[in-house]
Amino acid sequence: MAKFKKDTDKELPGLASTSLSDIVFMLLFFFMVTTSMRKATVMVQNRLPSATEVRQLENKSLVSYINIGAPLNVRTYGTATRIQLNDAFAEVDAIEEFIASEREMRSEQDQRLMTTALKIDENVRMGLVSDVKQALRRCGALRIMYMTRKGELE
Repeated sequence: MAKFKKDTDKELPGLASTSLSDIVFMLLFFFMVTTSMRKATVMVQNRLPSATEVRQLENKSLVSYINIGAPLNVRTYGTATRIQLNDAFAEVDAIEEFIASEREMRSEQDQRLMTTALKIDENVRMGLVSDVKQALRRCGALRIMYMTRKGELE
């Protein structure tokens, strides 16, 4: 009769790591493609006014944002209401140049569909908002959208 004995000298096989690098690069590529980066850091207070009728944007890549409000860093910039274009504060006169540079970055077909979104703090005076709208009208940026938060009107 044959004897069966347990072979205790065998080791467990090592983990196959040949496809590990492929998986890591696939995940890296996936996250690079699907992640959207924030264009600009908001440097002004933006407590948006509330509205009852709110619509979502269809194509956010065709939107240029203008932020208006009091600066977050009061020690450096003071408490006066400021206009933020991309990552810098600007005056009303710089809006036309800002819109021109935003148009240059887009194709001819997309230039017609470009929208300017105004993110205005609810405590900003309408005089400054009217000046911004006049500057947008002068440079032909007639598609204007006001950013709001959904809620009940007070």
